[in-house]
Amino acid sequence: MEGSAASPEPAAAKSLPAAGARSLVGSSAREPTVRGILRVVITVVASAIALYLVYLLRTPIGWLFLAGFVAISVSGPVELLSRRMPRGGAIALVYLGLILVPIVIGAILVPPAVRAASDLVSNFPAYVSDINETVQDSETLNSLNEDYDLVGKLRDAANDAAGSLDDVAATLASLGAGLVGSLFALFTILVMSMFLVGRGRAWTEAALATRRPEQAEAIGRALDRMAIAISSYVGGALAQATIAGVAAFVVLSILGMPSPLALAVVVALLDLIPLVGATIGAIIVGVVTLFTDFPTVTIVWTIFAIAYQQFENYVVQPRIQSRAVALDPFVIVVAAIFGGTLLGVIGALLAIPVAAALQIAVREFLAFRRAYGVASFPSSGGAARETPSAPAGAEPSA
Repeated sequence: MEGSAASPEPAAAKSLPAAGARSLVGSSAREPTVRGILRVVITVVASAIALYLVYLLRTPIGWLFLAGFVAISVSGPVELLSRRMPRGGAIALVYLGLILVPIVIGAILVPPAVRAASDLVSNFPAYVSDINETVQDSETLNSLNEDYDLVGKLRDAANDAAGSLDDVAATLASLGAGLVGSLFALFTILVMSMFLVGRGRAWTEAALATRRPEQAEAIGRALDRMAIAISSYVGGALAQATIAGVAAFVVLSILGMPSPLALAVVVALLDLIPLVGATIGAIIVGVVTLFTDFPTVTIVWTIFAIAYQQFENYVVQPRIQSRAVALDPFVIVVAAIFGGTLLGVIGALLAIPVAAALQIAVREFLAFRRAYGVASFPSSGGAARETPSAPAGAEPSA
């Protein structure tokens, strides 16, 4: 009995070295190896190099993104014209119109802007004199002028503006250099977008051919819907801006404003900016009316601007954009703010169609996950592996 009772002690003593050996083996297995350390270092260095290259190439990457946006926007007119003429001719005709639009806008805006700036500089002393007479006739304004010397500051500004005409050549040279750079960027974007329009479909189909049939179908459907949403939004925004410009032109012509066409083009261009564009355009035209026939024209224009913005918000915009992007108003506001903060005016213009495309991508992904759910079953090695299950309603295979 005593021998049998003492027998477990040597067994327990023998098991201790074995357990210690296993713990040593496990701890040594968990220690980082040279290969693992090198893999981590190489991954970090490669990621840093990739981010640095993206930073260096941020300008052409931005151009490529804009080229893709332009290609998607003009794909609708190209497809429509391709039904009645060769595709190459349709692309050339659409891009010819795309090039002529900024030329026409510049021809409309530049001459009145130059005349207005010249008249403002030359007539600014007369404006100061008129303001001085108005101040002298009012006791309140006269007391403010005595306290803060408002007329004196305006007179100094007029003298500075008249004396700064000598710097016009340097200013024009700087503007010319910036214009040349902008034209080069615009030409590059248009050329890249033409390649995307001409060969984009073939490249997309080649990329989808590398995926499984159900994945290729889902990705292709998502891309088509995103393209339709973006092109519809751009077309709707252009139609909305055109309506605003025509309405402004009619009202400004009735009011007898100088250069009503140029002011209407300004209103139409600014109307393309989401949320605040129409308000900015109305304010700019309102400022111009101050120098024409104040206060009658200014009051009439203010009433029209407020009324038309309500008409645009509740009648024009819902009818034009309701089928293009079905976004929540909160999402539209957030997207416009984020886009404007990141890329300025261009970011604000692109924010809403990009948000609509992301919404379509998320919806299509969730629809694909619902149709092709993930089923897990153990593999031959005992570990579970995941494979897409058959879509709902599909009959099981024998």
